[in-house]
Amino acid sequence: MSSVKEFKVKQEPPCTTSLSNYLWSDPPDESKWIDCVHCGMCLESCPTYEHTGQEQHSPRGRVYLIKSVAEGKLRVNEQFMDPVFACLDCRACTTACPADVNVGGLIEEARGQIRQAMPIKGFKGAVSKFFLRGVFPHHSRLNVLGALLKFYQKSGFQKVVRKTKIINIMPQHLVDMESIMPEVKVPVRKKYKQVDVIKAKGKPKQEVAILTGCIMDVMFSDINEATINVLTRNGNDVIIPKGQTCCGALHVHAGDREMGRKLAKQNITAFRDVEKVIVNAAGCGCMMQEYTELFREEPEWKERAEQFSKKVEDISKYLHDTGYEKPKAEINTRITYHDACHLAHGQGVRQEPREILLHIPGVEMVHMPNADRCCGSAGIYNITNPEMADKVLESKIDNIPADVEMISMGNPGCMLQMAMGVQKYGRNQKVVHTVQLLDWAYKKEDNDS
Repeated sequence: MSSVKEFKVKQEPPCTTSLSNYLWSDPPDESKWIDCVHCGMCLESCPTYEHTGQEQHSPRGRVYLIKSVAEGKLRVNEQFMDPVFACLDCRACTTACPADVNVGGLIEEARGQIRQAMPIKGFKGAVSKFFLRGVFPHHSRLNVLGALLKFYQKSGFQKVVRKTKIINIMPQHLVDMESIMPEVKVPVRKKYKQVDVIKAKGKPKQEVAILTGCIMDVMFSDINEATINVLTRNGNDVIIPKGQTCCGALHVHAGDREMGRKLAKQNITAFRDVEKVIVNAAGCGCMMQEYTELFREEPEWKERAEQFSKKVEDISKYLHDTGYEKPKAEINTRITYHDACHLAHGQGVRQEPREILLHIPGVEMVHMPNADRCCGSAGIYNITNPEMADKVLESKIDNIPADVEMISMGNPGCMLQMAMGVQKYGRNQKVVHTVQLLDWAYKKEDNDS
């Protein structure tokens, strides 16, 4: 948890209400908690409650706290901040809730109030601002970051750092992350910089745009490449709008709703002329489908956000719903599937990726118990709350069937977290994105013909 010294409560907020201790605009929405009767159906679904047993770290406990601040019974202080920021925002509680209480939306709105009342100070504040505002929203700076990481990997410096154990001066969770860092390749936005449309193979049936993401195109450009290959293989002309930017999910989860709105406006504008926006990162897709939540107090942008969000679709759902070529080549492997929280709970996409995997010849699917249980990644939760993230990850790894060779999923954050767990707990499974496996099957088919 954060220390008291890192925060300084502001004393002069720009607006107030009669009873509420939420003193800024865009407070938690009463309509999101009004149906909560504290029945407890959400308790078993909550990873933090599972590991703490504490009511304030349960969904209904957090809803009660958020409501109490709105009623003037509690103040926005550290005692309120800790349970709100300890939440994984995995949305499993909303799936479990008979009344569909949107706890995730409440958590994000409450975090927005907390960060205005209690902005992060000192070194942590500087680092947070540098990455969230100074790097992730800027394509050119992300390219520089990618080039530096590539140099680190290719120059031999990474081997020296690991061999001499200099890296051990960092916190253990960052050491673990560095150990499973994927190979950095050429970003697709750089590769297709001069290309307006990536043409479909064969007769085109639709034109779609893809979100390349921020870290996604730096660390997982191969997944973006696989996404393009699969889309063009199935008759889609693909465009990569140059004006797009980071989806804003990390900012909103961190309480920076102002920056989230700024990024949302940029993406809404960048994708305004397309009919479909394909996303291969569950967290990004969920955020973009929820852009409307950011504009409750801006009617014009709220309407535009509603129109935009209807265009956004996960790659697996799009392929499933529009039809795709079933591969003929065999990928002989035993595989299990992990439901990314913001795909299963956030977007309601569960069966579509499983069906894609089942239609690849040679793939044997093995059920994972609690497949939709959070892995502990949760954006940057595994960096900000490493101890709880590790407990959640350990539980997740315990559920992975021992006799599988691969674990498939649809979110890059989950992929990093699961790869870290596989290594840390002595497992040997390969972690893959669902669309990668489909792309490999297509390529094998082409090579065999």
